[in-house]
Amino acid sequence: MPTCLLGARRAVQILLLLSGLLLMPWAMASSVTEKGEAFERTVEEHGQRYSLIGSGVFRYMIWTAYAGAYYQAAGKTQPQPLDDLPRRLELAYFHAIDAPDFAEATTESLKKSLTAYEYSQLEADINAFNRSYQDVEPQDRYVLSWDGDALRLALNGETLFEGGNAELASAMFGIWLGERPLNDDFRDALLGKN
Repeated sequence: MPTCLLGARRAVQILLLLSGLLLMPWAMASSVTEKGEAFERTVEEHGQRYSLIGSGVFRYMIWTAYAGAYYQAAGKTQPQPLDDLPRRLELAYFHAIDAPDFAEATTESLKKSLTAYEYSQLEADINAFNRSYQDVEPQDRYVLSWDGDALRLALNGETLFEGGNAELASAMFGIWLGERPLNDDFRDALLGKN
């Protein structure tokens, strides 16, 4: 083979290698970052693998309250936050919040989004869930997950609540991802619509 062709071929190989190296960090990023908080693109918990659907930041009045990421069972790429499929919501807090404030906000949100009958059917489970809350400090993380059998609430990896049913799971996920969420922009970011 002529020397000039070998040189040209070698130059093309080098250019391809360099372009691949430049693209690699983006293509292989294993997490997304929201206001300094990293969320993995895939997570495995309790034998269930989850894939990231979307992430965003929740703002309340003038405060940036927390960053969050929403996941669904691997392979379920269409957002279905209220269906009975494995799903997960992770929230990283920027401010301290007391446990009673979480319980109060949960109750108020559910009373607004559910009918009186629906709320009455879930009230005992909601009360049990509310009793599991603990105070959070900046950088603490709550994870709400439904694996198809049990609803779990964990704080920094420690399970605080486990139980409930599909209806309770949909009600709890509905607080952030339902038709009447706490914040429309945050819901849309979690569902990958932004």
